[in-house]
Amino acid sequence: MWEDLLFRFVIGGTVVSLFALLGDVFKPKTFAGIFSAAPSVALGTLGLAIIEHGTGYAAIEAKSMVIGALALFVYCSLVSWIMLRYTWHSLVVATSAIIVWLGVAFGLRALIL
Repeated sequence: MWEDLLFRFVIGGTVVSLFALLGDVFKPKTFAGIFSAAPSVALGTLGLAIIEHGTGYAAIEAKSMVIGALALFVYCSLVSWIMLRYTWHSLVVATSAIIVWLGVAFGLRALIL
């Protein structure tokens, strides 16, 4: 238990620091948050999956993370496009577009996994 927490802390902290440095290089500075949070969590999770369950299990998790990221990209692109083009309420657009996210995620899951 403690080894898992220590591993997550060390790997997460190291990766967050590296990606925060990378985020400082790019403009706008809002990329710093994206570069620092998600990759560190993903790498820590994959590291623990390899240690506890082996590489086959971690490979499935990695594919699932890629599918989720692609679905999120499509969702964000759609929401951004709608919000820039129309004057609809953001809550309506964001919650309605979740159907698209789910469709892309489950569609890619059926194709890839």
